[in-house]
Amino acid sequence: MTEFEKKQSGKIYDARDSELRSLQYRAKDLMREYNRIPAANENEKKRVLDLLVGAAGKNVRVNQPFYVDYGSNIFIGDNSFINLNCTLLDTGKITIGKNTLIGPDVKIYTAVHAKETSERFWEEDDGAVYVKTWTQPVRIGDGVWIGGGSILLPGVTIGDHAVIGAGSVVTESIPAGAVACGNPCKVKKRREADI
Repeated sequence: MTEFEKKQSGKIYDARDSELRSLQYRAKDLMREYNRIPAANENEKKRVLDLLVGAAGKNVRVNQPFYVDYGSNIFIGDNSFINLNCTLLDTGKITIGKNTLIGPDVKIYTAVHAKETSERFWEEDDGAVYVKTWTQPVRIGDGVWIGGGSILLPGVTIGDHAVIGAGSVVTESIPAGAVACGNPCKVKKRREADI
């Protein structure tokens, strides 16, 4: 199994792997290109975004600047909007449903490290120390609104039509139709109208 295959399947992988580094370098170059495109040049932004992410549906808008890790693990549904200064660290898969709004400064993380320091690193024969990493996907449903400044941690799912209040830290999955906020993010009420 390659390091890429380990990463994609949620196993501990070696981020120093040359294939993984090449994929990251490609993404960083495309990300910089995307962020330098004049804001009004929609055709060029779409062209580069289609190269950068795994898939972007119809009528997707991603405001600049936009930051990614690999890019290819990001899948954005039709009519969705990602506001400026968002960071999607997509070592694992990030799925964003259709008709979803993501506010400015939102951070989505998929990389996981062990809580115990002794399990977080491995040491090579030459004494060099490296971080052990694995991934957990983040899934965001259809019709979701994630308020600005929110942080979504690895492995969470946000159900269809949920609303996440600004500045929330989402540590656990949020059900469909919920209005949730806080640190940690908790359900405050349920809405049934859109479900």
